[in-house]
Amino acid sequence: MLGVRRRFTCRSWYTVAIVLSTFLLLVLLAARNEAQGQSAAERRRERFTGTGVVDAEGPANDRVHERRAGRPDRGTPQEAQTGFDNATNGFDPQGPAYDSLTHDNVVPLRSFNDNRFIFEEFETIGDGLGPTYNAQSCRECHQNVVTGGGSQITVHRTGRVTDGEFFESLGGSLIHSRAIHPDVMEFVAGTDNVRTFRLSTSTLGGGYVEAVANSTLLAIRDAQPADMRGTAVVVPVLEAGGSVRIGRFGWKSQHASLESFAADAYLNEMGITTPLLPDENTSMGRGVAAYDDVADPEDDGVDVQAFANFMRATKAPPRGPIDAQVTTGDVLFGRIGCAVCHTPAITTARPGTRVNAGAFTVPEALGSKIIRPYSDFLLHDIGTGDGIPVLPGEEYAGTATRMRTAPLWGLRTRNRLMHDGLAFTVEEAIQRHRGQAEPTRRRYEALDSAEKRALLRFLSSL
Repeated sequence: MLGVRRRFTCRSWYTVAIVLSTFLLLVLLAARNEAQGQSAAERRRERFTGTGVVDAEGPANDRVHERRAGRPDRGTPQEAQTGFDNATNGFDPQGPAYDSLTHDNVVPLRSFNDNRFIFEEFETIGDGLGPTYNAQSCRECHQNVVTGGGSQITVHRTGRVTDGEFFESLGGSLIHSRAIHPDVMEFVAGTDNVRTFRLSTSTLGGGYVEAVANSTLLAIRDAQPADMRGTAVVVPVLEAGGSVRIGRFGWKSQHASLESFAADAYLNEMGITTPLLPDENTSMGRGVAAYDDVADPEDDGVDVQAFANFMRATKAPPRGPIDAQVTTGDVLFGRIGCAVCHTPAITTARPGTRVNAGAFTVPEALGSKIIRPYSDFLLHDIGTGDGIPVLPGEEYAGTATRMRTAPLWGLRTRNRLMHDGLAFTVEEAIQRHRGQAEPTRRRYEALDSAEKRALLRFLSSL
C-alpha cells in the first residue's frame, strides 16, 4: 500500500504541475494580449493628439478681401455641382464605364469610377477584415439613391461615467457588431451606463465641405448669438502628422479631412489597418493577434486615398421641386432661427488654397463653390447629446453633450433622423430640439398650421 500511495502521489504532483503550467501560460498569454491592446490604444491616442495651431486657410470672405486690398477679383463663386447620378463633379475624370471594371482591371486613383469601384468593393478575411468589424464595404453604410449617400445603418457606442468623468468601454467606445471568430465577438460591458446608436452619415458633397476654410467656419461661429453659438472642434489631421484643423466630418466633427475620415472608418468599421492607423483594434480590450493572419498594415494606404478621392469627386445632394409654398417655408426657416445653426449657404476656399494643415490643395473643381448644406458643421447642445465625447479627457469633455449640426441637404431621402435615427418624421426631430435650440422650437410651435405646413414642405424639398 505504501508503494501504491507513493506512485499515486507522484502522479498527482505531475498532474498539478501540468495544470499550473497551463494556467500560468494562459495568464501570460492574457497579459500579453492585454499589454498589446493597451499598447495599441496608447499609440492610437498619440496619433489623435493634435499639434500646432489652426491655420486660417485664407480669409473667410476672399473676394471682399481682394477688392479691399486692391487686387484683381479672381471671379465670382459658382454654384457647386449637384445630382444623384453617380457622376463626377470634375475633381477626377469619370473614367472607364463602371460596369466594365473588375477586380483585375481596376486602377486606384485613376478616375471617379475606379475609386467608386474600390469604395464599393467587399473586404475578406484574406484582405485583413476584422477580427472585429461592422461592415465589409464602405457602400454597406454609405449608399442611398447613389453610392456615397447615408443609410439606415447605425453603429453602437458605449462607455461609463464615474464621478463625472467619462471612460470608454473595454475596447473603446465603438462596440463592433460582427467578428470573424466567435471568441472575439464584442459585447456591451455591464458597467457601461452610457449607450447610444449613431446613424451612418452621407458623404455626398464631402469634397466641398473639406474645401471650406477654417476661417469660414470660425466666422460662422462668431456671428451666431452667444446663446446659440456652436463649438468648433480642433482635431488632428492624420496625414499631416497630427497638425490640427477645425473638424467637420462625423457626428462629433471628429475629423477634418476626408483621408483621416476614411482611414478611421477603414480600421473601425472594417478592421483594415493602414499606415495612418497601423494598429489593430482589440476585442473588449484583449489582443486579437491569434485571429489575424494578415501583417499590419493590411493596406498600403492606396485604398484610403481612393475612398477619399471618391468622396471628393461626388456631387452635392440636389434640391427637389421648389414652388411658392416651399419658398414661403424657406423664409420661415430663417425667421424662426433654424438658419442660425443650419447655415443655408457656405462658399469654399479659393482654388490653390492649402488646407488640411497643408496636406491638400483645393482644386478648381472644389474651389470658390457655393454649397447649400444647411449646416455650420459645428457642435451644439440641443438636448440630444449622446454622452460620448470625441475622446476621454479634459480637452474634449465638453463634446459629450454636443452633436454636429446635421446637414439637411438630401433630407428628402432620409426617413430616420437625428444622430441615433430614432426620430421618424421631421416634426418628431423638431420636437426633440431643446437646449440651445429651445427658443427656435418654441417659435416653430407658435406658427399657425399653414405656416407649419409651408416649413415642412420646404424641408421636404431639401
